Amino acid sequence: MRTGNEPMTARSPLRLRLCLSLWGMAWALFGLTAFSLVDRPGWAVACGLLLLLTLVDLVVIVHHIHQGPHYQPGRNVPPYEPDHGGRGRYGH
Repeated sequence: MRTGNEPMTARSPLRLRLCLSLWGMAWALFGLTAFSLVDRPGWAVACGLLLLLTLVDLVVIVHHIHQGPHYQPGRNVPPYEPDHGGRGRYGH
């Protein structure tokens, strides 16, 4: 069901983000290891930073998953209520 305010209330597919974050972490770890072994410190640092970024993203994703249906809705969770022009829920 469309409410007309989807960009503001869009919900992220957290399981997909989790898988992509794990995939990126694996490749960053592989790159860090490979570039360290072939003595390319610049590329190893870049892969290390990417690994750090994917770890932070992974922590955020897991935190949102643990927050429950507000961030990861199921079929029984209705969409957010539409924006009422900044007046609040009851028009006050």
